Amino acid sequence: MDSGVPSVVPQPVAAALTRSAIFLVVTINPGSAAETAVRGLCADLSALLRAVGFRDLAGNLSCVMAFGSQAWDRLFDGPRPKELHPFQEIRGVHHAVSTPGDILFHIRASKRMDLCFELARQIMLRLGRAVTAVDEVHGFNYFDDRDLIGFVDGTENPAGPDAIKAAIIGDEDAAFTGGSYVIVQKYLHDLTAWERVPVEEQENIVGRHKLSDIEQPDALKKPYAHNVLTSITEDGDPVDILRDNMPFGKVGAAEFGTYFIGYSRTPRRIERMLENMFVGSPPGTYDRLLDFSRAVTGSLFFVPTATFLDAVTAERAAPEAGAPAPAAPEPAPASPSRSSGDGSLGIGSLKKEAGHE
Repeated sequence: MDSGVPSVVPQPVAAALTRSAIFLVVTINPGSAAETAVRGLCADLSALLRAVGFRDLAGNLSCVMAFGSQAWDRLFDGPRPKELHPFQEIRGVHHAVSTPGDILFHIRASKRMDLCFELARQIMLRLGRAVTAVDEVHGFNYFDDRDLIGFVDGTENPAGPDAIKAAIIGDEDAAFTGGSYVIVQKYLHDLTAWERVPVEEQENIVGRHKLSDIEQPDALKKPYAHNVLTSITEDGDPVDILRDNMPFGKVGAAEFGTYFIGYSRTPRRIERMLENMFVGSPPGTYDRLLDFSRAVTGSLFFVPTATFLDAVTAERAAPEAGAPAPAAPEPAPASPSRSSGDGSLGIGSLKKEAGHE
């Protein structure tokens, strides 16, 4: 039955995992002209995506555009996402830094980095002097979904309805149903030191067997294992986040890293995982992987729906206030594998693609 309440189209937070990605973080330059330019891009992002993605529909190009706390206040009037705030640094044995970031563009394609590159280029051409890029990482899929430290990354990622439940806001924040929160961190690995560690101890640090990717039995896991400290519960039940981490590197500069990106319906889940990693649970039992992997960035963003972006105009900061709260979205289940999808471009548009995931 049609309730008369319009549905919303999420951004492709739960899109299928891919083999290529660009993570682009920018800050908005001072002045109202810069803010106008950014708002002008919001509704036009889907058109840019169509134009670039049409060159290879099987490339499964998609883009998520997300906003930091200060940027949200500069750009939009009306309601504010309930849990949007700046990333809070964490100081334990190691340091989770908080770094500047007003907008995140998470650009993905199934196999073609050129599609990601061209969309990023067109976005930056469109924004021009309105923004300054503060971080840009080109990620790639490494052999059988392994990190550069040699372990498979993302084995326990939720899929299908579980991914939607983990990542997409429901009626707990009715004005932003269909949105999501995302935290990003860039980690640099000391591979020379890591490769001196015996494989058995590497496995104890990660909590998995390196070759087979089989998880260690709970009774044998070390309290400092990465997968122990990043497994959390709420009210006694395990809870998930949706990760799309990717390796990156510069061989000539001996730079080897992992770009962590985690989506969640509440940032508290990821923040608790990071608190466990950097401080320890109990305190002092920190994630020993951090002895070899250093966080050099850290930012938190809110992902509005594609419906929200399509309704933004350059001179008008937000869709009409007082509009009825949107109904909960029913996006298609995400694929757990890094493969191309059905060729859709992965972002909704009120103009043409109201039915896209």
